[in-house]
Amino acid sequence: MNILSASSSKYMMGHRHDNLVSYARWMRKDATPMERLLWARLRNRQLMGFKFRRQFLIGPFVADFCCSEKKLVIELDGSHHADRAVLDQKRTAWLGTQGYRVVRFSNTDIRKDIDVVLECISRALIDPDLPDDRPPHRVAE
Repeated sequence: MNILSASSSKYMMGHRHDNLVSYARWMRKDATPMERLLWARLRNRQLMGFKFRRQFLIGPFVADFCCSEKKLVIELDGSHHADRAVLDQKRTAWLGTQGYRVVRFSNTDIRKDIDVVLECISRALIDPDLPDDRPPHRVAE
């Protein structure tokens, strides 16, 4: 955990922060098809009137989607995340220390039934006691 805490101050100062901001901007322009699909349903306060941001900078990380008002991070995990489970756990833990809850969905969840995903996000927005890092209902793979 110290590694993440120590590096976060470095990201917030100087060129690393600038590079992370540039990276977030690039990620917004180069969104995956599933990110674009979910963003089309979250943008402009379409989900229960809550404002979401995409590729949002939080400390040393870029969250796929974030509702700052509810401190809720939505992460979409593509096939590359299978190799990054430990890093994702550390990232989720760090975000938790900052007061954020993380809900993850696979690209398959989005593709198969985006309405169920939106229902899960809606529940997470109104129920802060839902467990972190797992939606109340997952769409079968």
